[in-house]
Amino acid sequence: MIIGIIGAMNEEIIELKSVMKNIAEENIGNLLFFKGELEGKNVVLVECGIGKVNAAICATIMKEHFDVDKIIFTGVAGGVNPSINIGDIVVGEDLVQHDVNATAFGYRLGQIPRMDDYKFNGDEKLVSLAYETAIDQFGKDKVWKGRIVSGDQFIASDDKIKWLKETFDAFCTEMEGAAVAHVCHTLDVPFVVIRAISDKADSEANVDYGEFVKVAAKNSKTIVEGILRKL
Repeated sequence: MIIGIIGAMNEEIIELKSVMKNIAEENIGNLLFFKGELEGKNVVLVECGIGKVNAAICATIMKEHFDVDKIIFTGVAGGVNPSINIGDIVVGEDLVQHDVNATAFGYRLGQIPRMDDYKFNGDEKLVSLAYETAIDQFGKDKVWKGRIVSGDQFIASDDKIKWLKETFDAFCTEMEGAAVAHVCHTLDVPFVVIRAISDKADSEANVDYGEFVKVAAKNSKTIVEGILRKL
């Protein structure tokens, strides 16, 4: 079994890379993949870059070139649900692209035209495993399971988070997860997206983000290690 692990930024993968063993590097295009072992499992780790297209390219390579059996996407996100605090963990039950709008043709917001699926569901087993692992590590009051929304926008607006909550019942928002979910759905790869909250996606988001991103990334690392131990 080979597990693909993706993070958008170096800050989101550096902690995991630091504890990998027997690392071999492979360049594909401008992406640097790290093959090795983590918690006794064969893994491929990569920084995909920010945004949905980068994430989709990377997830496709993970399956087509490395033939991974499962994909874990990990990193940080902005909280949307007002009950969620900085440092909390959100495990994605399903993912939606909030910046897709084909309502002029009768589709609902977030639905990709000519696709039956409005949302992409995380793998049930991986979602449960991630949720249980996160609770074991951080306690039930800091762990959430729900919808993650993705778009090519860094959200730093009180009005926008209100809209995301009301329109999609989103728990958090980021820029890659739903694109990875879309690829995994198409290529039939079990996946889970795990996000640690680095900011509240509001008018203070740009201040909070830089301060908390490293702490949030450490929390994500702890969960990924826990999942690998149980697989």
